[in-house]
Amino acid sequence: MTVFLFLFPAASAFAQGGPPYYTNDPGTPGHLNWEINLGYMPFYYSDQSVSHTPDVDINFGIGDRIQLTYENAWLRVQNPSSRTAYGLGQSNPGVKWRFYDAGGSGLNISVFPQLFLNNPDDAVRRGITPATESFLLPFEFSKKIGPIDVDYEIGYQFVHKGPNGWLTGLVLGHDFTRKLEGDIEFYSQGTFHPSGAQPTIDVGGRYKIHSPVIFLFMAGRSLEPTRSNQSYFIGYFGIQLLLPPKSYKADSPEEEK
Repeated sequence: MTVFLFLFPAASAFAQGGPPYYTNDPGTPGHLNWEINLGYMPFYYSDQSVSHTPDVDINFGIGDRIQLTYENAWLRVQNPSSRTAYGLGQSNPGVKWRFYDAGGSGLNISVFPQLFLNNPDDAVRRGITPATESFLLPFEFSKKIGPIDVDYEIGYQFVHKGPNGWLTGLVLGHDFTRKLEGDIEFYSQGTFHPSGAQPTIDVGGRYKIHSPVIFLFMAGRSLEPTRSNQSYFIGYFGIQLLLPPKSYKADSPEEEK
């Protein structure tokens, strides 16, 4: 069973990656600021479905360039041949460091090491989470090219008791209004031995309901024909909270138009 366990741009480094997308960006929340993402994430395959109900992604800024992260999800796993199973996903702690910063529209680069660890429950035995645990070492790049914001991520995954893997993702986005951002994402993850990949394409956006509250949405599918490990639908629907609210710009009259 394949279970996907996958931050919004900071004021100091603008980019388009992070929830609702799988590709991360170099942005961090800012000193002592919080970025909390709460989302429903469905994954549908030909013979099963996995949903994060919800996915919880908590980020805390230390200084202008460092972010502490913890992510986990309550999983719903459904197979036609067995009863629906529910359980806690793998814990995903990480630290992001933006070590190169050329400003909001310039080139920004970060490294974001993360762990994927099973919790002391019976989720592995019941087939909710994989028995393997892993360490992910990705790098994120962002730059604005004309009206387009470009975000790229590439990483290597070291897997304990399993094949090592890789991931890569590209997000292209544009701010259509002060409140609405639209994006397209190409993402893929896979293993080396045996060789395999799960390439996907999706479109989505962010809508600023109010300065500290943002609606997140995304929908897509695999670039390959649907089968047991290639999805015919993936999605993310949720909200992002930026705290404390006073750390972010208040809505201007132009934003209300």
